[in-house]
Amino acid sequence: MKHPSTQALFAYWTRQRGSRPAPYRSEIDPADIRHALGDTMMLAADFVDRLRFRLAGTRVCALFGRELKGEEFASLWSDDSVAKIEDLLTIVLEEQISAVAGLTGRTADGDSLDLELLLLPLAHTGHARIRAIGAMAPLAPPYWLGEKPIADLELGTLRHIGQEATGRRRLTSIVPEAPAEAEATVVPSVEDVRVRHGFVVYSGGRDAPSDERTG
Repeated sequence: MKHPSTQALFAYWTRQRGSRPAPYRSEIDPADIRHALGDTMMLAADFVDRLRFRLAGTRVCALFGRELKGEEFASLWSDDSVAKIEDLLTIVLEEQISAVAGLTGRTADGDSLDLELLLLPLAHTGHARIRAIGAMAPLAPPYWLGEKPIADLELGTLRHIGQEATGRRRLTSIVPEAPAEAEATVVPSVEDVRVRHGFVVYSGGRDAPSDERTG
């Protein structure tokens, strides 16, 4: 993770979850992440399980030049990336694996910028709708940021951090990113790195049960 907001949010989420796959929404206090709050977002499922923005920080909204609350998350993406981001969300939520990705944002007149996206699952019970917290932030804000909105996003390189991915879908067109420098608690060792379902997966988080099946 390269951006201070994604680093801070991931560290906080990790502390709040402890040894569990994910913390509950009630365990997330915005005051604890106030310095990253402008780049933070929460995603909630609607009644047909489409993920929409429940909350979006001021800097996230400024990227697109509008208030994003209530807007469908997949609507921000280019035609080539919609299916990929929907598959990614399915794996993050169903397998409760955190993900960090590189994005390209493009304006209507062709300008572009590099962004970092962090998606973190939230535990839920019953009819609770908030399913994920995340961050989206530009790595090097251009001079035109705030004057021209991003028209669409393109999903680029992707890393999963946490439990081994066992998602059923395959994102064949995503190029896995080379392992980035990170703390030992996030990326343990090269022996723990596996390629699954088109992703590079780093084992971590909860210890796997001794009778865990593979394949």
